[in-house]
Formats: sequence, structure tokens, C-alpha cells
Amino acid sequence: MLEELKPHLEELRKRLGISVAVVFVMFFVMFALWEPILSWMIAPLEDVLPKGSDVIFTKVQEPFFTAVKVAFFSSFIVSLPVIFWQLWLFVAPALYENEKKLVIPFVTFATSMFLMGAAFSYYVVVPLGFDFLINFGANLFKAMPSIGEYVSFFTKIIFGFGVAFELPVMTLFLAKMGLVTDRTLKDFFRYAIVIIFVLSALLTPPDVITQFLMAGPLVILYGVSILIAKAVNPDIPLDDDEDDKKS
Repeated sequence: MLEELKPHLEELRKRLGISVAVVFVMFFVMFALWEPILSWMIAPLEDVLPKGSDVIFTKVQEPFFTAVKVAFFSSFIVSLPVIFWQLWLFVAPALYENEKKLVIPFVTFATSMFLMGAAFSYYVVVPLGFDFLINFGANLFKAMPSIGEYVSFFTKIIFGFGVAFELPVMTLFLAKMGLVTDRTLKDFFRYAIVIIFVLSALLTPPDVITQFLMAGPLVILYGVSILIAKAVNPDIPLDDDEDDKKS
């Protein structure tokens, strides 16, 4: 058993090594650009801060570690095409020859879906969520958000939406491997709704608006995933004769 898994584990280690190496190299490039990137990241927060409030830091090391967080997160985003490429190469041996040629469409599709999720989060969810959170209790408190905590919160939301928008990509993989069909996803729909809303509550700020802003697109993407599974690995119902024989 272990001997059979050894080649796959070695291949996995190779693909992870290449991905980590690319992220590591891009980290130094992004670290040189952390200030303009951070300015872009805090723009939604500055737009909703009340007059007299400002973004601050409360620990001596906070600016430096914030720069590290910004650089690492940016390097991961920039490295996404390579990461998805390595993922494709890892599963390629299990694919047919004509499917192996689809690496460019897959990398483009997977990267685009992650960026779509991140963009939706940045331009829709983050402004609404932070507007609610910052102005809640504004009559009693003065907002002075910490830059380190904000960056951690921001990257969590962006990453969460990016991963959530990969649902059609994951469905494509599972359908190609024969693990799911459109019928499987339809039967699982009621449970998927519960899981979607639980994940939305965990990955978004604690207000109903942003939770629904994540859950809504995910439900739509789940519907798209059903169509993808139907196209890639459709459920073929048994005819009456076959059904009688099976029973």
C-alpha cells in the first residue's frame, strides 16, 4: 500500500515544492511594493472612517509584520497561475490525453474564478461590511482601527471569497474523476445550503448583510456546478428493464 502511494507522494512533494518556491520568490518582489499594495487594501476602510478617525498601530513591531503579511498575501495571489498549473500537473496522469491539453483553460478558469471572488469581496462585501462595523456604536466610540488587525481581517475575507468561488472548479475536478454527478449534487442541495450559510457566517463579518452577500453567490455557483457536472459526468438513469433486473 505504502509502496503504491510513494510515487504519488513524491509527485505531490515536487508540485508543492515548486509552488512554495514561486511564492517565496514573489514574496521579495511584493515586499518591495508593500506600501502601494497596503494603500489599496485600506482604501475601503478609509472611505467609511468617520471624520477624526484614523488607522493606527499599537505595537512597535506591527508595521513591519503588517508589511510581511501584505507581501505574503500578494505573492500568493500573483503565484496563483503557477499553483493551479502545478495542481493540474499532479492530477494529469489520471486524465486522458485529450484532457491533458486543457491545462491553459483550467489555469485560466481557476485563476479567474478566484480573482472574481476576491473582486466581489473587495468592491461589494468589504465596503458594506466595514461601513456597518465601523459606524455601529459611532455615537459612543471613536474608531481607531489597528492596521495589523485590519490586514488580517481583510485577507481572511478576500481569501475566503476567492476559495468559495472555486466551487465550479472543484466540481469539474470531481466530475472528471467520476466522484460526483449532477444527481449527486441535486440530492445534496439541502445540505449544501446549510453548509454554505455556516461557512458564510464564519468567513464574513458578523452581520447579516455580508453573510447573505457571500451565501447568495455561493448558491448560484452551486447551481452552476450542477450544470458543469451534468456536462462532464451526467447521471445516467437506469431504464425500466435494467431497474427490474437490478431489483
